[in-house]
Amino acid sequence: MTRLLLSAAAAVLSLAAAPAFAQGAGLTDPALSNPGDEKVNQLIIYGDDKCPESASGEITVCARKPEEERYRIPEPLRGLDQPQSEAWANKVQAYETVGRFGTQSCSPAGSGGWLGCTQQLINNAYAEKANGSEVRFSELIQAEREKRLSTIDADAAAEQKRVEEAENAYFEQRKRQAAEQDAAQGTAAPAPK
Repeated sequence: MTRLLLSAAAAVLSLAAAPAFAQGAGLTDPALSNPGDEKVNQLIIYGDDKCPESASGEITVCARKPEEERYRIPEPLRGLDQPQSEAWANKVQAYETVGRFGTQSCSPAGSGGWLGCTQQLINNAYAEKANGSEVRFSELIQAEREKRLSTIDADAAAEQKRVEEAENAYFEQRKRQAAEQDAAQGTAAPAPK
């Protein structure tokens, strides 16, 4: 029980310290780099706290929880009456009395029945993780990436238009300067092509 509380405290402290470690020198512009190259800042915010703005080359993803959750033990660690918290002796008893038998079956009956127990535990752990109630940052990060990429074409078109206008203004200015120099020298030069 003490280890569980210590690991819960360590998890809470690591979440509290994550924003301090996540801030640092920004990466290059995400529009110019691969979508997986940006820095991701994952925060859990409570109540009406404001989510910090994303910097260039950084995705800030905020998961909002109610204000009453601010100082509580994280939800996955607080329920002791859930099936995931079932006593190990009960699980072992179920493995001994229920299920198929033989190699890779995790049963005491048949040759090599014990070989499947580790794989069964691993499969159960992945199933609990996939169906857990904790915050799913990967989905929030993907939504933020899609939001950024949805405006990239419009931003690129607007930037291209500004560059072309600046180039045209530059070339017009050069033509006028050349015409003024020719007029000052008294010679008419043919129009540039």
